Amino acid sequence: MSSELTGHAGELAVSVAQAHGVETMFTLSGAHVFPLYDGAVKAETPMRLLDVRHEQTAAFAAEATGKLTRVPGLAVLTAGPGATNGLSAVAQAQFAGSPMVVVGGRAPQSRWGTGALQELDQPPIFAPVSKLARTIPTAGEVLDGMHEAFVTARSSHRGPVFVDVPMDELFNSATGTLPEVVPSRGADPDPDAVTAIAGLLASAARPVLILGTDVWADHAEEAALRFVESAGVPAITNGMGRGIVPGGHPLLVTKARSHALKQADLVVVVGTPLDFRLGYGVFGDAQVVHVADSAGQLSAHATLAGSVSGDLSSVFDGLLEALRAPDWSAWVGELQGAVAAAVERDAALLGAEADPIHPARIYGELVPRLADDAVVIGDGGDFVSFAGKFVEPKRPGCWLDPGPYGCLGAGFGAAIAARLARPSSQVVLLLGDGAAGFSLMDVDTMVRHGLPVVMVMGNNSAWGLEKGPMQMLYGYDVIADLAPSTGYDAVVRALGGGGETVTDPREVGPALDRAFASGVPYLVNVITDVNATYPRNSFGV
Repeated sequence: MSSELTGHAGELAVSVAQAHGVETMFTLSGAHVFPLYDGAVKAETPMRLLDVRHEQTAAFAAEATGKLTRVPGLAVLTAGPGATNGLSAVAQAQFAGSPMVVVGGRAPQSRWGTGALQELDQPPIFAPVSKLARTIPTAGEVLDGMHEAFVTARSSHRGPVFVDVPMDELFNSATGTLPEVVPSRGADPDPDAVTAIAGLLASAARPVLILGTDVWADHAEEAALRFVESAGVPAITNGMGRGIVPGGHPLLVTKARSHALKQADLVVVVGTPLDFRLGYGVFGDAQVVHVADSAGQLSAHATLAGSVSGDLSSVFDGLLEALRAPDWSAWVGELQGAVAAAVERDAALLGAEADPIHPARIYGELVPRLADDAVVIGDGGDFVSFAGKFVEPKRPGCWLDPGPYGCLGAGFGAAIAARLARPSSQVVLLLGDGAAGFSLMDVDTMVRHGLPVVMVMGNNSAWGLEKGPMQMLYGYDVIADLAPSTGYDAVVRALGGGGETVTDPREVGPALDRAFASGVPYLVNVITDVNATYPRNSFGV
């Protein structure tokens, strides 16, 4: 039911956010947005205020909240540099399809054009990386304007919205009706297109299904697993599609990805773009089908044998109803053999006794210690690439990475968000030493707010993702080295957390045990071999 509200614009904005399910406001204190804090504190059910040390962390936390909870995350950033400090997180959300709303402060309208503090027309800056970017000009328009922002952010295809409100209007009061929040779902898929895709599957001898982030975002994880198991089709997962087919499932063939995609005669990609991560949609001689949550996400560059868009649960259920699946057991058996061979090959690396420590040894110790509901977050280059190879979540919604935008520094915000969203789960932040430099100070945020996180660093004292390729291209590298064996754990301890440096591979496991038992933000700083780079098939071009 709609209800009549009276209050200052900050109170009205908080009421709308809470109606949409928001529980936390991520922010860094700024006078331009004080009324929003007042609204949060004085709400009938107060909204949690989570203040950080850099606005980028507030925005990354909101973006990760949108991914984990599938309710738009909320970041409130003060005017000017406060807002622009959040821009990279907004761009990441746009690329990853993460629902979030960023509310920016704005110089007073009554002073506009006279040189007020941090006077900047911000929406045009955010517009290229947002679903919607606008100014809400008056207090009387805040209820409808904020409602529009949240509806836009959470509708297919999901993404970020930026709004700002002039400071003088944010302090002003207004009366209006709280808009009704109606659950949204994607459009009904074209039944003929679904039937055509089912026909392609039925005629395929070696099909592969790829499940991406939007399958989780669209609440289609149960329908996806039902389809995989009922049809008996082998699946590969990426992004937040990880865990939809649980790690160890006989139809999960991510570890045989290269073999599967080279030998497949049909690749059905659901809920992820056909970008550099998927060879731009070229898989040998295989036919390609693209399925997306909305028409605008369907590939415009790849040669497609079929495509459909709409509510992804309806797509999976429609395919299952229309499909008369052939016997793919021989193909599945071939891929299971490739998975077993990969596991056998990996065993030596996972148990490596090398000095300096091989990054894979860290995963050999970490993976057995992960609970089924652990949330694993990647923030780094080569070191985190190993995570993609060795970590297979047991449940959906338990993996976070930057997505196709590839932005470093997102990890601390994501870890803060994960600890709030999953208070009883392990939260593990995997860091490169380079990535840590972007936002390590926000360990202070974790400490002040009582948010224990296990941080595991592969410290190779270099920008490894650049060092190797530059040597390959030129025979040398420049500006790719960092200070050797830096004690980043000492920084964490100075900020009130815990940590230690590890140089012996036999000490990695015990150090992880101490980290999980500590009850504080704890950094296991593992000094690794800079020459043990992850073998890459693509440099992102």
